[in-house]
Amino acid sequence: MYATGVCPYCIRAEQLLRRKGVTEIEKVRVDLDAVQRDLMVSKTGRRTVPQIFIGDTHVGGCDDLYALDHEGKLDALLGR
Repeated sequence: MYATGVCPYCIRAEQLLRRKGVTEIEKVRVDLDAVQRDLMVSKTGRRTVPQIFIGDTHVGGCDDLYALDHEGKLDALLGR
């Protein structure tokens, strides 16, 4: 997950993933590393955080993650 230190959407996304049983979340702090921010933008086409990947699949942001859960597709993506 590409994130910043103080981002309520990053926190919400992480909370949902934790509720789903995800114990390991790799967070890349783009507020501390401009190279990582540039990499995030080139990989996703987006400048906002969080940008969430599950494996190699780009999920999108927090709202996209919650939409996947609402549609019943998040568990399958998480391998549950």
